Order: sequence, then structure tokens, then C-alpha cells
Amino acid sequence: MTETNHTQVVIIGGGVVGCAIFRRLAMAGLKPVLLEAGRDILSGASKANSALLHTGFDAPHGSLELACMQQGYREYLGIREKLNLPLVKSGAVVVAWNEEELAKLDGILAKAHDNNVTDTARVDRDALRRLEPLLSPKALGAVHVPGEHIIDPWSAPLAYVHQGIAHGGIVLRDCKVESGRFDGIWHLHTAQGVVTADLVINAAGNQGDIIEAINRPAPFKITPRKGQFVVFDKSAARLLKAIILPVPTERTKGIVICRTAFGNVLVGPTAEDQEDRIHAEVEQAALRNLVARGAEMLPGLAGIDVTAIYAGLRPATQFKDYQVTAQPDRRWITVAGIRSTGLTGALGIAQHVAGLYATSFGKLTEAEPIWTPMPNLCEENARPYQGPLPTEIVCHCELVTRAEIEDALGGILPAGDVGGLKRRTRAMMGRCQGFYCSAQVMAIAGDTITP
Repeated sequence: MTETNHTQVVIIGGGVVGCAIFRRLAMAGLKPVLLEAGRDILSGASKANSALLHTGFDAPHGSLELACMQQGYREYLGIREKLNLPLVKSGAVVVAWNEEELAKLDGILAKAHDNNVTDTARVDRDALRRLEPLLSPKALGAVHVPGEHIIDPWSAPLAYVHQGIAHGGIVLRDCKVESGRFDGIWHLHTAQGVVTADLVINAAGNQGDIIEAINRPAPFKITPRKGQFVVFDKSAARLLKAIILPVPTERTKGIVICRTAFGNVLVGPTAEDQEDRIHAEVEQAALRNLVARGAEMLPGLAGIDVTAIYAGLRPATQFKDYQVTAQPDRRWITVAGIRSTGLTGALGIAQHVAGLYATSFGKLTEAEPIWTPMPNLCEENARPYQGPLPTEIVCHCELVTRAEIEDALGGILPAGDVGGLKRRTRAMMGRCQGFYCSAQVMAIAGDTITP
């Protein structure tokens, strides 16, 4: 795109929040351009999360975060079937492991009810054992939250982008924003040339304060918060039904145990602030602690292998709430400080941003939706290898077919790198981590993607 190509609105950042905003504004009659610095969407904070759909039961009462989470939750439930997005109805239990935590459960329950999550209930030790019989007997009690669920963290934002493209939006990847100037319109200097726009939306995640400095001295500072995870083999999924949540602290929601949409069990995350905005290193000591803590809470994990380890960075600021503001005189909207609840809140954040646009920048219209259903990656639903026609399985750990890989390499937004291909198919993400299939996968990909 050159400077002669002008657009109404540019969204900087192709994480889940940027993808949701892109979808919303495209469906509202604009022709947004989404700029992503990485070779594929979800290259930053959004590529590594715990993949949960939250009710907002424990969010700060009256916060923008709570409002966006609950709006996003409702919209996801409303559109997921049309976009073929999974929902594993698991529920959650906030478990107390000592007397101090037990004393906090009534407060957690009261907050849930204040947040209008009224189906939550206090359960004693015996009731908890009936809900989760394989949980450690050290558990003293819990708050049961039936509406917390498990989703696919990657197919959802991919669906949002596909729907935005279907409504006329444009996605530019490998398009880092380097600088910009404002003279009534924005001139953004990017890795692909100058892009001009009437409005800029900063949804740059861990780069949010750096991008904000293009417009003004950033009123917040991003200090990436690293979360490390361990993924247990699929045989662990039989050990639990619900999401096992800890009693949270002031700083973190704590370590979670849950199944994944892909049939594994996840334990994490840790919470460690760091200055590096790009690299999230895994640390053996922290991972050993996660494995030990997981087995302490769910003893059956002690005999099950770890399939994968990973770490991600959450764009934390010095503020607890989301940082979402509009500056009409500068034709700029800031969407920052979206931490671990961004997957749930994204659709609600997008609606909030659309409201800011309508108030400050111009009328929006709602188009008849064009639905762009995603291929199913969820273990609980039928997958292509189970179909009636003969098929070649390439990744045997995750049962990924050649056709799925070829489809992910084509279409309106083909995988831009190996990570994007993994997130679209699950290939190379199983027990062997690509040891057996990566050569064949890359042979199929040819020169269409970069390592």
C-alpha cells in the first residue's frame, strides 16, 4: 500500500482485540486496514493464552473490563455456531486450599452476584468432591461458576479477520509501523511504505505505549507480564471436567488447571514482569514448579507426560482496568492494557470502540453479516480425518490431514509462517512436537511460508 492509497481507519495490531475491532468496523460499513508487524496475525500476546471464555464473575465491579467481557461473552455465544467456533461447556470451580483462602470464598461469591453472575454458588468439600472426584482431598471448598467455558483461542480471531475481509477490510502483515505524523489525516510510515488514514486505532498489545508515543506521550507504560504454561498429554483429560481456578491475589489470577479444546490439560500461567516485549523464555525451574503444583492439586497428573511447554506475554500496565479512550481532535483511539481477559473481552471491546467511533467520528451502519465459518479444530467435535472419504493423515499426533494443511496455505488469509500454520491446523503441536511430520508439512508448504 502506498500513500496514494487512503483509508478511513487503520487498526495497528493483529491480535485478538485488533481482529475483533477490524471485524466490527468492516461490518459497520467502513473499509478498515489492519496492520500487523508479524508475518501472521496473533504473532504477539494473543498467540499464548489459557483459552477460556470468562463470565466476568471476578472482574472489578463497574469496570470497563467487566462490561466488555460480559458483552463479548454474550456475542461469542450468539455468533459461534454461524462461525463454527467451539464451546466446551465445562464450568469452573474456584478452589480454596487453606483456611485463609476458604475465608475469601464468600467475598468471591458476593462479587460474582454483584457482577450479575447469579448462577454461582458456594460448595463445601463434599460437594466439590462430587463435582471433581479426582481433585486432591486437600481442597476445602469452592465457588462453582457454571458459565465459565473452554474455547479455541486461535480459530475465533481468525474467524473475525475472515469476516472483516468478507466485508471489505484489508489485512497487511509484515507491516510494522515505524513512525507517523498528523496533519488532519494520519501518515503512518510502515515496513511496506506510507499508509494514510482518517483515523488510527492503537491495538498494538505489548507495543501499545510505543505506538501511542506516535500520537502523544503515552499515559501508561506497558510492562509485559510473562505467563509460562505446561501442557499434559491427552490422557490427562479424563482427570477433570471443570476449570480449576485458584483464589486470586491482587496481582494475578493464579495458576489454573483446565482441559483444552484440543484434548490436552493445561497448567499455568506464572506471572513474571519483564522489560523484553518480544521474547518469552521458558524457565525450567518455573516449569518444574507448575508440574509439581499441578500434581499437588490433581494427583493423577503425576503419572502423565508433559507434551509441550510455552510462554506468552500479557500487555500489563500500571492500571487494573483497560485503557480505552478516544481523542477526536487527533483522530485516534487507544485500546491498551488488555491483559488475560482479552480473548473473552475482544468482541465487547470492539463494540465499545464502535460506540466511540459513532460518537466522535461519524455514523456507522450495520451490514447484513457474511458468515465465514472456520474449520473445526476442537477434539469434542467431528474432524476431517473422521469423515467418510479417504484422506491422508500427515500429523499423526494431532490427526491433521493433508487437505487441512493445504487449505490453511490458501484462501483469503493463508498462513504467513509456521506458527500461523500450526494455529490453523494443530499440525506439529502434538506429542512429538513435529519430530515426525515437520519435514512433510514443510514439503507441502513449499516456499509459501517462512520458518
